[in-house]
Amino acid sequence: MQRINVAEVAPQAYQAVLGLEKYVRANVGHTVLALVKLRASMLNGCAFCVDMHSRDALASGESDRRLFAVATWREAPFFDERERTALALTDAVTRLGEHGVPDDVWDAAAKVWSEKELADLLMAIATINVWNRIAVTCRTDLPTDV
Repeated sequence: MQRINVAEVAPQAYQAVLGLEKYVRANVGHTVLALVKLRASMLNGCAFCVDMHSRDALASGESDRRLFAVATWREAPFFDERERTALALTDAVTRLGEHGVPDDVWDAAAKVWSEKELADLLMAIATINVWNRIAVTCRTDLPTDV
């Protein structure tokens, strides 16, 4: 059962996060953004976001096989180098440990993404992590009529 609806209780805060969302949608490629959102949501255990982003990606033409493989992306052959580095960075940023993002993860991403693209990718990862934390904490209900 949903605890609170942040959009209703703190609309200005919600709009601020929505502003980040609009920025990343305009500045990160749709396919990579979908993979990043799905992967972070899986890692964070956010059922609402896993459901939403997998349905959105399928509706946009992403294959179900690739979406299922996001859970095991390191072993799956379906992702190119840019997607793999984006997924590795998503894992590192989402699981941000005591030592931060490892240099090898950052360096691999920096080889295939420009500085601006990396900044935008980092904002995308940060934004989905904010959404996940809101949805999980608030116990946002899954839609039943999809």
